[in-house]
Amino acid sequence: MAFKSNKEKSTKVGVLLVISFVSPFLGVGITKFNRFLGIAARQAFPQIALSEHQQDTTSEGIISFVPLVKKLKLQVVQISTTRISKEGQVPPTPFGENDPFEEFWQRFFGNPGGSWRQQSLGSGLIIASDGYILTNNHLIDNAEKVVVKLSSDDAEYPAKVIGKDPQLDIALIKIDATRLPTAELGDSDRLEVGEWVVASGNPFGLDSTITSGIVSAKERRIGQGPYDSFIQTDAKINPGNSGGPLINMRGEVVGINSTLFSETGENMGIGFTIPINMIKESLPQLKDKGKVTRGWMGVMVQRVTQDIAESMGLDQTRGALVSEVVKDGPAARAGIKAGDLIIELNGKQIKDANDLPILVARTAPGEKIRLKILRDKKELTIPVQASGHGMTAC
Repeated sequence: MAFKSNKEKSTKVGVLLVISFVSPFLGVGITKFNRFLGIAARQAFPQIALSEHQQDTTSEGIISFVPLVKKLKLQVVQISTTRISKEGQVPPTPFGENDPFEEFWQRFFGNPGGSWRQQSLGSGLIIASDGYILTNNHLIDNAEKVVVKLSSDDAEYPAKVIGKDPQLDIALIKIDATRLPTAELGDSDRLEVGEWVVASGNPFGLDSTITSGIVSAKERRIGQGPYDSFIQTDAKINPGNSGGPLINMRGEVVGINSTLFSETGENMGIGFTIPINMIKESLPQLKDKGKVTRGWMGVMVQRVTQDIAESMGLDQTRGALVSEVVKDGPAARAGIKAGDLIIELNGKQIKDANDLPILVARTAPGEKIRLKILRDKKELTIPVQASGHGMTAC
């Protein structure tokens, strides 16, 4: 079943909706740092503290969400944006894709020769007390105006876009405010399938909505790009939740809600969240440079089939097979060749070809990468110095 953006026109049943609430559609915000990558995060945001919360229960021993919700409500904000359409575009219809009255709306309300303002609503998460807020890039991208509304007192502030990472779909914005309540970033690598989680945001413009569920799967790939590795949850995520946080029962942010899968446009209990550990790696660059430059080796890889595994003397399919090496790239200079099978990177096993781009991207430009490869049925260890090329390939 195919996954598609909610902006794409399609006659197929399977649709992946970008959780944005563009009057009536686009979506909402997110986030904060964890122990695993806490050093770089704290250097960029020294005012952020890590969570030491314990799980709360009722007198009957049942898990209670009340303490989490009381604090979380103050940390999540509503984000509204205004965009100016490009000349020749027509406004979205009120009933979205496959609207039977689409021709009527475009005929009488469209303005193909001019422009129109497009309003969007979404969510964000306060990650620093001096006004830094994490949200989705698709919510604020190309916005002429971004306004943040606080949950604590309904105060509204104009926001400045500090940095954007379209490949991960996150953005860092800032408002001129101080002493704000901040979220605590957890460790998404420690999440377990079946663990309770809580989602917060502004679905369909309904402020401070809380839903709960479990982690349905980890490292879920849905064809969204080279850094595709989502947390899947059945906590209700709807248009407007985009950019809002996913919280564990210790009150720590473990992810940023980004997309949902739906055949009807309605919630089906399949939502996808960007792991907070991947986000934490990008935050320092977003704050200091306004963009993210990722590690790059200069190889193209392909999936290892059963036949390829057998020809290389493997008892199971694993690793990433190098299909092409970029001329004069870091991998080429290190001696990597087409046909090499990369089975480890810095001691981490490569289970399949999709693992490699994520691990390389999480390497800082200039850092030495230690690759373990299989060549002619022999294992070799080759050091490669990653560059900051910024390409989407490995």
